[in-house]
Amino acid sequence: MLYEQNEVLKRLPEHLRQFINNQDYESYTPIDQAVWRYVMRKNVDYLKQVAHGSYLEGLDKTGISTEQIPNMYGMNRILKDIGWAAVAVDGFIPPTAFMEFQAYNVLVIAQDIRQIQNLEYTPSPDIIHESAGHAPIIANPEYAEYLRRFGEIGGKAISSSLDYELYEAIRHLSIVKEDRHSDPKTVELANERVLDIQNSMTSLSEMAKIRNLHWWTVEYGLIGSLEHPKIYGAGLLSSIGESKWCMQDQVKKLPYDLQASEVSFDITKPQPQLYVTPDFAYLNFVLEQFANNMGLRRGGASCIRQLIESKNLGTIEYNTGIQVSGLFTHVITDEQDQPIYIQTKGKTALSYHENELIGHGTNYHAEGFGSPVGKLKNINIAIENMFPHDLEAYNIREGELAKLEFVGGITVEGEVITGTRNRKGKILLISFKNCTVKYFDEILFHPSWGVYDMAIGKSIVSAYAGPADYQSFDFKTHVLETKDKIVSIAPKEQLLREMYQTVRAMRERNAAQESNLIEVFNALKTDYPDEWLLAVEIYELAYAFDFESKKAFKSYLMDLSKKNEDVAHLIIDGIALIEK
Repeated sequence: MLYEQNEVLKRLPEHLRQFINNQDYESYTPIDQAVWRYVMRKNVDYLKQVAHGSYLEGLDKTGISTEQIPNMYGMNRILKDIGWAAVAVDGFIPPTAFMEFQAYNVLVIAQDIRQIQNLEYTPSPDIIHESAGHAPIIANPEYAEYLRRFGEIGGKAISSSLDYELYEAIRHLSIVKEDRHSDPKTVELANERVLDIQNSMTSLSEMAKIRNLHWWTVEYGLIGSLEHPKIYGAGLLSSIGESKWCMQDQVKKLPYDLQASEVSFDITKPQPQLYVTPDFAYLNFVLEQFANNMGLRRGGASCIRQLIESKNLGTIEYNTGIQVSGLFTHVITDEQDQPIYIQTKGKTALSYHENELIGHGTNYHAEGFGSPVGKLKNINIAIENMFPHDLEAYNIREGELAKLEFVGGITVEGEVITGTRNRKGKILLISFKNCTVKYFDEILFHPSWGVYDMAIGKSIVSAYAGPADYQSFDFKTHVLETKDKIVSIAPKEQLLREMYQTVRAMRERNAAQESNLIEVFNALKTDYPDEWLLAVEIYELAYAFDFESKKAFKSYLMDLSKKNEDVAHLIIDGIALIEK
């Protein structure tokens, strides 16, 4: 792996490093460089008027140039000064991983760049969106802290099974939309699939709600007053179409608040409304409001049920601090809907303060884990608060038979082997042999199943996605894309690239011969009659050197804009930018 380390990247855990890829800078074609340059020059020219002041300052601070695609590992030498780093990834990565990178102050940047046909907007993450949209704003300390905190909280949000389907559908749509060889029907079907899943989401999971907050702030956020807002969202900053569209009166401007978490978005269309935050500090205020309603801070049976419905790895935490991580399948509750028993299946790990308890990893709990929750019947003192003389008094002694009856109907009867305590001496875990666990007459654990380990705690105070200790599970499942394979390039495509490079070289050397420029222009007219971006770059050079041919070049561009309505505004804007 040939990425440049900095102190921020060195802190990344292994399960995140698997997503990091080489940027492979040499794979960017002269056409890619021209796309970057057009979007960036046009954006910066317009955004001077409408973007938050941190944006233009951040471009300088993060070393992003309008002239060429940034080398993101070169960016790290600059980003380290503001406590951040950047890494290249293959397009979409799982939402939880994306959030976790943010929590570690790492910006993930999709290394691909949009095709010319999607120059104004693409649903696919690309280097324009990520580096030119996200990176400059993180130079603002208040916003950078919001992004980091969002990652910490968002990484714990519980997803539904439909969230995973939506992620895969959006990922597929972005791939086929950016593939110039895709059949239009394939793109249409992928688009319909995204819409179908979105429409089938009758209730929103925590992940769906926090994804909405992310969209309306990090991606499409406005800041300031409702009457005169400025842009700070990366989706707007990187889209030359939507950055203008969003400022029009038909796009409603609403005050940002917690209600935005309930408002879903359509990734395939311009947004009909946007939210305006008064300042960056207010973003953190709303985020903490949202977190207060998450299972992360509430716990309880309803949040355990969310984990069960997600059909994915999650963690619950007892009030004692012991954490159970696994695939939750069952929760038994009392008449007040308080959990009295929890059950996982398959590999499960027990932790305390995000560190796996020695001897209680997934190899030991390979078949799942079940444990009661709550206080003992007719005993006022909770087990975790019992001193040694209390344990003696209630017949909980090592090597002796104990029968524990919990409020709610769970009974645990077996021979006490040992207990595990925390640093303050509080009991976290009691292990039994020859143990039977029942819920009234229903057997939950049979003596023949081996040693029974019982977590201690009177309540579940937290429930969240992912494990307590990432070292407990093997998350190394991501396969990086490789660009080693030889891609066949048609001779006509290769010639077009060479023409782009010729014009680029003239501009970079600040030396152009009119005869050479006319030669490229004539070949373009003959062989590539729909190619408008190179024609704009040719006119730019002729205008800069005041060649006589600039009149003919401009006339050609004006004719081209009349023939092709879809790109007419891009051509006209390109001309205006040059003459400005």
